[in-house]
Amino acid sequence: QVQLVESGGGLVQAGDSLRLSCTTSGGTVSRNTMGWFRQAPGKEREFVAAIRWSGSWTDYAKSIEGRFTISLDGARTTWFLQMNSLKSDDSAIYYCAASEQHFATHEREFNSWGRGTQVTVSS
Repeated sequence: QVQLVESGGGLVQAGDSLRLSCTTSGGTVSRNTMGWFRQAPGKEREFVAAIRWSGSWTDYAKSIEGRFTISLDGARTTWFLQMNSLKSDDSAIYYCAASEQHFATHEREFNSWGRGTQVTVSS
């Protein structure tokens, strides 16, 4: 069974950086768009960033724009979320996801999901 596997989460202090990675395990997934979402305690899961398979298009949530960067490796099998200037509000479980659709940004457009990695930012 194909799975998406996140890594790179952890406990950091405000102002620090983290780099999350997402890779596929057990095969390949249709991924015209790859993305990151997050869910904080008591809140709904929200969009963070997305990138098109070609790398030619990216989109970001307003709350993280300018601080986070989504990217792909050369083989297009792993995608990353570089998170800089982290704030306590960024604390959440971060999920990677893949979509068969192009330019996907809504949760319902993504059909493959990882199990999540915890990011905790202490102030």
